[in-house]
Amino acid sequence: MTSFLRPLAYRHRWIYDSVTAVSSLSVGGVARLRGLGLESLRNRLEPDAEILDLCCGSGEAAAPWISAGYAVTGLDVSPLALDLAEQRHPLMQRVEGLAEAPPLKDQSFHAIQLSVALHEFPRAEREQVLSSALKLLKPGGWLVVVDLHPADPLMRLPQQVFCALFETETATAMLEDDLPAQLSALGFLHVEQELLAGRALQRITAQRP
Repeated sequence: MTSFLRPLAYRHRWIYDSVTAVSSLSVGGVARLRGLGLESLRNRLEPDAEILDLCCGSGEAAAPWISAGYAVTGLDVSPLALDLAEQRHPLMQRVEGLAEAPPLKDQSFHAIQLSVALHEFPRAEREQVLSSALKLLKPGGWLVVVDLHPADPLMRLPQQVFCALFETETATAMLEDDLPAQLSALGFLHVEQELLAGRALQRITAQRP
């Protein structure tokens, strides 16, 4: 369960944008938050790389990749979000489908991004999402995950309040888990974790063999 604020934030864009703006201050603002995936992989990819943004929503985190000239596909289960993405980011290819079972061909992408989305899935479905990402990557391709991580003592209370107001029990469950270890167990190589925002945010890169 979560508070009444979560559905309100998704129903009223200004609430969602305000929450994002405040929560992103610790990493340098909204633009930096949305660019964390590109920032980590830019030097590992060719300019014509094919990128998949899983759970792309309306395309905010895909926008830096598009601006950098990459060929970006966004997948999301919400047709309303994809309609908004079409208006905002017409260069992004849009696919409606489940991240757990994406209607895409295996080994199609040089890189896959999951930006502040994986915590929305229960544990079993989260593993399905990551397994799907592994299959969709070309050999040697890269996954980047940006998501919640247990905060240090100074940030722990604000993180707990945020999760209570705007997240569900799936976010709390992910805070209890070792995501880098899970990626390694699934078969990813070169798993690297960077902790940001008082350890409240993790950025993980991992490579398909």
